[in-house]
Order: sequence, then C-alpha cells, then structure tokens
Amino acid sequence: MNARGALGQYGEKLAARRLGEAGMTVIDRNWRCGRTGEIDIVAREGDTLVVCEVKTRRTGWFEHPMAAVTPGKARRLRQLAERWIQTHGGAPPGGVRIDLVGVLLPRRGRPRRRARAGGGVMGFARTCSVALVGVEGVLVEVQADLEPGVAAFTLVGLPDKSLTESRDRVRAAVVNSGAEWPQKKLTVGLSPASVPKSGSGFDLAVAAAVLGATERVDPRVLADIVMIGELGLDGRVRPVRGILPAVLAAADAGYEQVVVPESAAAEASLVPGVSVLGVRSLRQLIAVLADEPVPEEPPDQQGRPDPLLAGLRMPGTGAATGTYGGAAAQHDTGHDLADVVGQTGARTALEVAAAGGHHLFLSGPPGAGKTMLAERLPAVLPRLDRAASLEVTAVHSVAGLLPPGKPLIDTAPYCAPHHSATMQALVGGGPGAARPGAVSLAHRGVLFLDETPEFSGRVLDALRQPLEAGHIVIARSAGMVRYPARFLMVLAANPCPCGRFSRRDELCECSPAAVRRYQARLSGPLLDRVDLRVEVDRVTRAELAGRGGPGDSTATVADRVRAARERAAARLAGTPWRANSEIPGRELRGTWHPAPGALDEAERCLERGVLTARGLDRVLRVAWTVADLVGHDRPDATDVGLALQLRTGVPRGVPMAVGARA
Repeated sequence: MNARGALGQYGEKLAARRLGEAGMTVIDRNWRCGRTGEIDIVAREGDTLVVCEVKTRRTGWFEHPMAAVTPGKARRLRQLAERWIQTHGGAPPGGVRIDLVGVLLPRRGRPRRRARAGGGVMGFARTCSVALVGVEGVLVEVQADLEPGVAAFTLVGLPDKSLTESRDRVRAAVVNSGAEWPQKKLTVGLSPASVPKSGSGFDLAVAAAVLGATERVDPRVLADIVMIGELGLDGRVRPVRGILPAVLAAADAGYEQVVVPESAAAEASLVPGVSVLGVRSLRQLIAVLADEPVPEEPPDQQGRPDPLLAGLRMPGTGAATGTYGGAAAQHDTGHDLADVVGQTGARTALEVAAAGGHHLFLSGPPGAGKTMLAERLPAVLPRLDRAASLEVTAVHSVAGLLPPGKPLIDTAPYCAPHHSATMQALVGGGPGAARPGAVSLAHRGVLFLDETPEFSGRVLDALRQPLEAGHIVIARSAGMVRYPARFLMVLAANPCPCGRFSRRDELCECSPAAVRRYQARLSGPLLDRVDLRVEVDRVTRAELAGRGGPGDSTATVADRVRAARERAAARLAGTPWRANSEIPGRELRGTWHPAPGALDEAERCLERGVLTARGLDRVLRVAWTVADLVGHDRPDATDVGLALQLRTGVPRGVPMAVGARA
C-alpha cells in the first residue's frame, strides 16, 4: 500500500470512530460494486441509512478535503447508494442520506480538525437588509452559504460597484474584530435578485450572515433582524444615507428588530413599533448576538469631528453650495417680516401664499426686497405634523442632508438653487442611482428661484409636472424612481434686463423688444400654474425713513396663517387634502360653494380670455384662503376680488391688507 492509500485508510478509520461517537452504527466499510466504485462507510442513524464518502488531506492553505468531491463524484455516490440498497433488500423506513466526511491532518502529529458535511449540516445563515428605490425601501434577504472547495468569496444578487467592494471591507472587518474568516467557498446572495442594489449599507448584514454561517453567532437569531450599516476595515460601523426610509420599510414588512450604526440610532428610533439597537463596531454586535459581555469602544480624540458621522452627509451638498438652505433660516431671529420696508401688497401675497400653499411670483426692480420676502416665508409656515416630518426627513436622509444631531426635520425646508442649476439638480437624477433634486428637498417647504428668467427654459418647464402632481418620477434604464415634491414655489424676477422697467417711470434703458424677450423666458404654461403674481415696487424715501410704521412681525403673521390653516383643516377633514391649493377644481366647484354672485367678475374674466379654466380654479382656491384669513365661512365678492387682483395684477378697488380686514 502506498502512502496515499495509507493516508486514506487512516482517515476512514478516524471517520468511522467519529461517526460512532456521534451515535451512528457502522454496518459496512469499503463496499465495492465492480467498476462503479466504492463506498467508504455505510452507517445507520436511527431509521436512516447513511452513505459516507471520506476524504483525507494534509493541511494546506487551499487543500480542504471537500474540494475533491466533484459533481461527477457525487453522481457516482448516488449510483452506489442505489446499488447497495438493491443488494441489501431495499431502503429503510427513514430513507437514505449521503454524507461527506472530511479529515484534515496536520503535517505532523495527531489530527486537529475534522469536518463533516451532509444532511443539511452545511453552513448557512440569513438575515435582512433594505435596498432603497428613491425613498421607498425593498426588503432584501442576505443569505450566506459555506461549501467545501477552494476558499473564495462570491457576491450575487445584482450588486453595483460599491456593493461588490464590500467583500474586502467585510473580510477585513471580521478578521479585525477577532473572528475567524472561513477558508471555504463562500457565496453571499441578495434576494430578490431582480432588484438593483447599491451602496455600502449592506456591509453589516453580509458580515452577520457570514458569522452565522460559521456558527460564530446563532443563525436562528439573525433571521428576524434587519441590519443596515457600512463597515470600516477596523470593524467600526459607519452610518449610511436613508436610514429612516429603510427602517420604515422594515416596519411595514413586519420586522420589529433593527440594527443600525450608533450615530444613526436616533433617526431610526423615529419609527414607532421597532426596537432599535445602535452599535459602534462589529465586535459589539457579535457580543450582543452571542450573549457575551459587550466591549467598550475607545472614544475618538477630543476636538476632532467624529469620523463615524462622515456617512451622514454627501460631500458638496451642504448649505454653502446654494442648493439647500436648510431649515436653519426659520430659526434665525435676524429674519423677521418687520424688517421688510413697505411692500404692503407683497406682504399680503406672502401671507396668502403661506396660508393656502399657493405659488407666488414676485416681479420688481433690484433692491426692492424680493429675496428678503422669500427668505422670511419659511418662518411664517406652520410647523410640520408628524407624517409630514417623516416625509421630509426621509427625503433629506436619502440625499445625505440631515443635520447632525437633528434626526427629525419638523420645520418647513427652504431650498434656493442658483440659476445655473441643471435639470438633474432641480428635479433629480444624476449618474447611477437617481438622487432627489431641489423640488424634492423643498417638499412641504419653499422652493425659491431667484432671477428666474436666467434659468434654462428646459429646466423651468420641467417644473410643470411636479407642480400639478406633487411628486416627480425619474425614469432610468434600470427602473423608475418616485420622489415627493409638494412644495410652495416662489419666483423672483426683474422686469427687464436692466431691472428698471416700470409702468410709472421711464428709467429703463432696454428696448421694447429686449423687454419682451426677457419676460418671454417664463413660459405661459408655467406662469398659469402660479396663483399669485405681485409687482414689488421700489422702496420710497418715506418708507425707508419709517414714516409709515413697521409692518407686522413674523410671529403675528404666523399666528394668522396658523389660524387660517386650522379653519381649512376643519373644512377638509375626512379628505386627502391639507391645504386649499391641493383641492382639485372639480371638487372645489362641486362641494364647497362661494357666496351667491361672488364669482361673477371672475367668470367675466374667463369669457374675455383673461383667465383660463385652470386660472379660474386657482382664483377660487385663493379666494377660499383669503376667506380663511379674514374669518369668513365662504368667499364673498370682496374675497374673490382680492384673489383676482393677486392673480392678474390689475387693481380692482380691494384693499391689499388681509390683516386689516379681519
């Protein structure tokens, strides 16, 4: 007998002894069937017949004994098992099972490791994570399977480049966390495989599934847990964008336990009915799952920003870029409506816009106060309710714009992109996964487009669909993404290129053709969707000297707006609408009727072509808002007259001061 035969015989002897220790009874060894082959061991486990193939190897980096069992060898084992059953009177009541027994011997000395596979004993574990499609989450089952073979790590399930790189991150994190990396063929599957998956948020789930497959942690514990987080090479868990919508998706799917990075635990805890575990490192997660003492992680150096918070923000999208003003402007005590000098009509239009959610167009010369008015509008809007806060927070979480330490945005956001913004920056898109644009970042808040004629015409016309639908759908070859986009739009423009064109003076140096071309940059269909159009006059010397007295403060106007919103909410109770601007025209005309004769002037404007049918509906919506501000049960002729005046800009003898009429 040669050395190889002796090694195999020794391994079979060890295997037979190990099977006996496991409670099996060896009934036959080295049973041959002609040229078909040989069965190494035939054993019985209760009523089950076990056919065992034994493979023995010396230690080596890639020399696992299970690698010798090829698909052809597996087919021959099945044939041999059938022949043995036929020869020995048929199968037992418990059926037949084929097991593989691998014996790994050291270069010298006694065997130090033995492996057995078969009958479902192979390493397998699963847990869950979430793939984001826009602000909607799709539950993904992360499965890890260990098989005999050359050590390899395969990731399947339609991953992108950043997710494919998680193989190296997860391997380094597991090893640096003190766990053993399996030297086997490892396959990690992300199901459903038809959903594209991107980002590093699957790292934590992949690592946990691998540790479950190696039985470092109990695989049964992982099955009912959703895990979200990126792993550093040292095992620390970093936050990722979109924690809130991911946890919302997990809660909707019925999961009650979620593991997230410690720095994002406050954001995840906003979802009711979900138990959130925040971990700072993979070592802590292993200790929790294995019911071991949780190690303390060393704190970061004082005076430096926490590196774990780097995943919460997307570089280049902060407030300094001009694409996102943030909610901080609402709490800035320096932004008060009392600072705006004069502009009684514009202030009234601003109050009406805030009370009903109506879009506003401010036209006037430079320095008249258009930007000041727009910047003070968010503070006039009421605070967001719980549902709206979660919607806004979910969008900003996906965009990477959540302020650190403020997991819930409960005030109206303010977004003011520069006029050089592209269509992708305004409505959303970009390479790879479509990101939310300015219209979605301004959801339930204010979108301010200063110097509107300087924007690209294609960019402005792209606003038509979200203005009507309240959401934006971005189509890509990989699928469609839907983001919410119900915002209050404020447009500001100069009347001409030089900015001095007016009906009352002749300071303008532009030719009539240049004025027409400049004003024509705003298309008719876009302006038809704007409820309020106000001309902001140049501030006079008397107004600047304060002779007319200061106007109402932000707090005073906000109180009137809040009261008007409460009246509208009481009227709209039981409907899907929150503000007057959201009510469809058919419902507005058929369900809520103004006072008799109140619409006579508006209907005459429709017949003369001054208003379109959509414009008439918008006038009626504004009239209801004016009625809510002044405390009327339904709009009268004066309320409709003010709505017409704000819509067309033509004076109709109605005072432009809503607060004075209350």
